[in-house]
Amino acid sequence: MARFDIIVGSVLGASEYVADALADTLKDHSHSSLIHLVPNYADIAKDSIWLICTSTHGAGDLPDNIQHFATQISEQDLNGLSFLVVGLGDSSYDTFCNGAYTLEQTLIQSGAKLLIPALHIDVLTHPIPEEVAIEWLNNMLPSLALS
Repeated sequence: MARFDIIVGSVLGASEYVADALADTLKDHSHSSLIHLVPNYADIAKDSIWLICTSTHGAGDLPDNIQHFATQISEQDLNGLSFLVVGLGDSSYDTFCNGAYTLEQTLIQSGAKLLIPALHIDVLTHPIPEEVAIEWLNNMLPSLALS
């Protein structure tokens, strides 16, 4: 059984719904998770797998609730930390899933390891993003060889 910390960046709530669905899916696979709706670096386990679940706001910005966390992680040595990314966005914008990309790059630059390529969900194509996220998680969990 692995432990996941689901770190949520949300403006209108869609990322929160996806995070809840991912937590339920992890539980179905006998993994534990904790959702952080106002993430703070000090409150998140460093020995868990971080699952970033964020939308993009405005002109490619991070949602307000996750901006402080992004600053915090940019100042850390995260070697040994593993993470996954689920981004939500609207492909009609040229900043599609930029919030997820920004956090992914910040984590990598701080030494963390992205376990598999990020999932970017286009809400224009998938108006219920939870469905895509659940399918992705179910498909990729076996490849992670978690104990």
